[in-house]
Amino acid sequence: MIKVIFFLIAIIHVPHTGFAYLPLHDGYAPAWLVRRMKALAKSIVLIIIDEFGRDELLRRISNPYWFQALGCTLGFDWHSSGVTTVVTGVLKSVINPSETGIAICGGKGLRSRRTPEEIIKAGEDLGLSTSKIDNMIYASKMSAKIDNVAVQAGYQLYHHVFFMAENGKWAVVQQGMNPENRLARRYHWLSEEMNCFIVEPHKAIVGHRENKVLNMVAKESENCRKISVDIARENPKKVMKYVVKPEQRSLLEYMSDRVLIMPWNINWKALEIAYELQPKNYEELISINGIGPSTVRGLALISDLIYGEPPSWKDPVKYSFAFGGKDGVPFPVRRKEMDEAIEFLRIAIENAKINERERLNALKRLKIMKFG
Repeated sequence: MIKVIFFLIAIIHVPHTGFAYLPLHDGYAPAWLVRRMKALAKSIVLIIIDEFGRDELLRRISNPYWFQALGCTLGFDWHSSGVTTVVTGVLKSVINPSETGIAICGGKGLRSRRTPEEIIKAGEDLGLSTSKIDNMIYASKMSAKIDNVAVQAGYQLYHHVFFMAENGKWAVVQQGMNPENRLARRYHWLSEEMNCFIVEPHKAIVGHRENKVLNMVAKESENCRKISVDIARENPKKVMKYVVKPEQRSLLEYMSDRVLIMPWNINWKALEIAYELQPKNYEELISINGIGPSTVRGLALISDLIYGEPPSWKDPVKYSFAFGGKDGVPFPVRRKEMDEAIEFLRIAIENAKINERERLNALKRLKIMKFG
């Protein structure tokens, strides 16, 4: 039997670091399991909304402890990257906006690209104003842009799910994959706890800690962000001179012992647009179409080498999964928070409208989680 130390999330003592292994598994969840997952998930969601409200459901979804506990309670693999895609897919299929006041948009692969149009449809169903719908579309796009462009750890997003409530609050659960090590990284966002898209915006990031990560949303990158904006506001022809000067060596020649490499494919057309728009801040800069990972790296490089303002290289990962048994000695676990998540689910399951056998099986899994 799977014990809690095998899958529930732990935190390393050093802040903002951790280890997690979410292997990219092929295949699909069997139909018989998905049917049961849907029945249990719907019951749990309805109980949470009835007892605690919609805001609490969004908080729980954005909590990596609770999200992982939910996935395991529903019976899915404890450590697979599929926990993210299957659990969000199940929730999307069973949550009815007219019944719950909450809608789920997006999904895996091509479905993630349909998120904006789904937000519009869901917003209309929920009776949201045009301004609130526009704000949610912007939040969806920016959360994806941040994790693809401003936080560069080698993980490309392939899954994006946007949770939206009729009061205008939202949460995001999205996941990226690293094709080289075959691992995944999950990002959690929560609107009510986010003050800014470009300064420590995440509720949590779960994944394997990388040695070097370009983290432009770290507090330590503030000056680098400001310089990047200043550079982007200049004429691109002047910026080109920073890259290669006939009478001097190019910046590339100074990078032999560095991690940050000046890309050859800087999007100069995007910088021309930035020059025309004159962005006021870093958020406006990276929201411009065409400002991608290479351009962000290039601006950070110039900020570092020319102006002496380097970016942060600290991986923003905060949460990890603790291994046990044959996988090695587990890392320290925050047992209080873990027990709270389990107890919360236990109450929800006991009140859920499911058959007795499914209820007992779910409670049995929770008992295994708590007591081992």
